[in-house]
Amino acid sequence: MRALKALLAVAVLGLAGASSSLAHPDGIAPAHVTGRSEFATGGSGGDATATVGGAPLAATGGAVPAAVQAAWVVAENRRPGTDQWRITDAGKDGDIEGFADTVSAQQGDRVNLYVSQGKGSTYRVEAYRMGFYGGLGARLVWRSGPLPGRRQSKAHRESGTNMVEAPWDPTVAIDITRDWPPGDYLLKLHAESGPQRWVPLTVRDDASRAALVIMNAVTTWQAYNQWGGYSLYTGPRSYNDRARVVSFDRPYALGSGASDFPGNEFPLVSFAESLGLDVTYLTNVDLHARPDLLLHHKALISLGHDEYWSTGMRAAATTARDNGVNLAFLGANALFRKIRFVASPLGPDRREVAYKSAAEDPLRKTNRAEVTVNWRDAPSDQPESELIGQEYECNPVRADMVVADASSWVWEGTGVTDGQRLHDVIGSEYDRYLPRQVGPHNVALLAHSPVKCGGNRSFSDMTYYSAPSGAGVFATGTNWWISKLSTPCIDGSCPHDDVVVRVTANVLSAFALGPAGLRRPSTATDLSRLPVPASGAADTSTTSLRRRTTKTVAPTKSSTTKASSPTSTRPPPSRVLPPVTGP
Repeated sequence: MRALKALLAVAVLGLAGASSSLAHPDGIAPAHVTGRSEFATGGSGGDATATVGGAPLAATGGAVPAAVQAAWVVAENRRPGTDQWRITDAGKDGDIEGFADTVSAQQGDRVNLYVSQGKGSTYRVEAYRMGFYGGLGARLVWRSGPLPGRRQSKAHRESGTNMVEAPWDPTVAIDITRDWPPGDYLLKLHAESGPQRWVPLTVRDDASRAALVIMNAVTTWQAYNQWGGYSLYTGPRSYNDRARVVSFDRPYALGSGASDFPGNEFPLVSFAESLGLDVTYLTNVDLHARPDLLLHHKALISLGHDEYWSTGMRAAATTARDNGVNLAFLGANALFRKIRFVASPLGPDRREVAYKSAAEDPLRKTNRAEVTVNWRDAPSDQPESELIGQEYECNPVRADMVVADASSWVWEGTGVTDGQRLHDVIGSEYDRYLPRQVGPHNVALLAHSPVKCGGNRSFSDMTYYSAPSGAGVFATGTNWWISKLSTPCIDGSCPHDDVVVRVTANVLSAFALGPAGLRRPSTATDLSRLPVPASGAADTSTTSLRRRTTKTVAPTKSSTTKASSPTSTRPPPSRVLPPVTGP
């Protein structure tokens, strides 16, 4: 461990992120709600200064095999970066906000922005490609001139479903030219009077043959979006008056307009690009609409909170696995909710349907295959463990990750030993492997971490299995994994973990080389050698806790809590890691 720490560069940014978590009204708390500091959500403010170092890109330091790097990614991240992408004044709700008419676009497309400005008379738009860029986190790709702003009409709510949309006029059209490389972008709306908000956009490349596909979980972002007073979790009064349909035709209320991206996804994006990995980008709506795209790549990377999946999304990922495409789930609670899409006036797949109840869903008598419930529940009866290798169990928790098999290739270069603890890596939602679960039974448990949730003792597991096709499937079993890729702070307050950094590099490198299961086949862990819950405590592998995940309760004032471990928009440091071994 000392050798690994010595090889990690010092911090290049001086921001400390923070996050809070609102309990789900149906008993599952999100792990993604952003709070203060660089997010400055709701005008709460925070220090937005940066300290910039000059260490070289890790991509030039031999941290990963050259075979898994892309020259264009290395070159792109050597271009001049900037820290001006960050929000320094979020203002008040309504001061300025907006959304795009698509979640993703390709070069040659035109993207329309819908912006409402309640404070000031003009604004500008700046487009930042997110990455590493010497630790600054982004590169300015495009900016508009001054644009006339105005307050647009109020939100429209559809009776019955409580779907909210912003019936706004388009305000600016942006041509996605060859100057926009594939990647994750934040479009920064900057009112001349000061307030700023983001609009996220993914620039994809449908012709890409990159090894790794990083997938933005926009359906989960939208599920938690409370803009206009309604999300899939609550309305103005309770869970019972929640929305049954949510629309992408409205701004995101969370994350200063960028929802889950800054805290739960950006650290991985910046880390992958700091290593120069051969990556491309899409959203999970693209996975639904273009299922064949995955077969052109070697691995799909699912990020920190990827909860809401359509039938098409799941079928695409399953088909890919069965054709040798690796899957990495770098979070928890993935593939838990079943959704379907319908069109909005702005285009296809712009409305996300999730009744969360077979009895409420109008398709229950005509198309049971598309009824929107939890995937594990009737009439779907397809637990997420079939694909992931483990399943969601409970929240909220805060616990150390405990190494269960230090001999695994996943831990190479870390120096860890069995039983070693990684501080505060488990939270706030977690997954667990159960030997009687539906799915593969050659699952290797790489970490087996005691937790206590809802008064019951259980475990969070990190797992890996090899599919008959040769594909490898890796799952961290915790929401907080990606946050640990953030830059370390001098005072130790940032959620950084050196071992998480190296394990992530190992997994991404192995998966980028092709079917990982052919080179690294899994063997089922002998569960008898693992620790068991403490005597006298309930084992939460029982069905009673599984029912907790679908419990419906109305939210109360006490259901709003602070997250135990902050996430951060800080890019990873410039790392010179020990070389990751090849196949």
